[in-house]
Amino acid sequence: MAEFAGKVAFITGAAHGQGRAVALALAEEGANIVAFDVAKNLSYPAYTFGSSGELDSLKEAIEALGTRCLAIAGDVRNDADISRAVEQTMSDFGRIDLLFNNAGICAYGLAHELQEEEWDAMLDINLKGAWLVARRVIPVMMEQKSGVIINNSSIAGLRGMGRLSHYAASKWGLVGLTKSWAIELAHYHIRVISIHPTGVNTPMNDGLAALEGTTTQAIAERSAGNLLPIPWVEPDDVAGMVLYLASDKARYVTGSQFVLDAGLLTR
Repeated sequence: MAEFAGKVAFITGAAHGQGRAVALALAEEGANIVAFDVAKNLSYPAYTFGSSGELDSLKEAIEALGTRCLAIAGDVRNDADISRAVEQTMSDFGRIDLLFNNAGICAYGLAHELQEEEWDAMLDINLKGAWLVARRVIPVMMEQKSGVIINNSSIAGLRGMGRLSHYAASKWGLVGLTKSWAIELAHYHIRVISIHPTGVNTPMNDGLAALEGTTTQAIAERSAGNLLPIPWVEPDDVAGMVLYLASDKARYVTGSQFVLDAGLLTR
């Protein structure tokens, strides 16, 4: 039997990149998926985000695997969008077993040169957005007395990185949320974990490279500098870690930070 048969996973930032890989991997293991994505470009950062077409194609790919998918366009900064998505999830599936807080942005800028609206966008999407989604999902998990929340942080959530102070601040904040929620929710058998990938080979790299007038290879090397001789890990590597942490194999893992860094922190 598929490991996640009958389970329901709510995934933000699902249209492409890491969110899409996790959605497909869970669906292959029998999970029903709620794919939540802004599905349009934003003013900041000025690169290409997941699209409505990608969200639709993800739904088709998941349903071709024999499970169900709700594809919902919405912004993690908008409580009305989130509430609508959670209500639709409960109406269709009646439960939420996994929340993968994955929606996020990245952009470069020296701290003293950042504009206030750039700082606010970074923190609102990467950090506040995770809280806004979780506060609508947590009561569902409390009622069913089970659930897993995985916050997608970054290696930048465990170390400083030049020209990424607003990004690092948002990702460090996710560690604080993770540890605090783990304490608050343990009584309800809800586990909370943060994951910390090094650079990941996603469309975000292409967008950052275009904004910086450089190559994706240079972006990867600037952001990481991995010990293993690779520029980045793949979205499927992240998906494998999420599947493990969401499974019963990790049933006693909570409040922890799981690193997929190709040795970067060893340097």
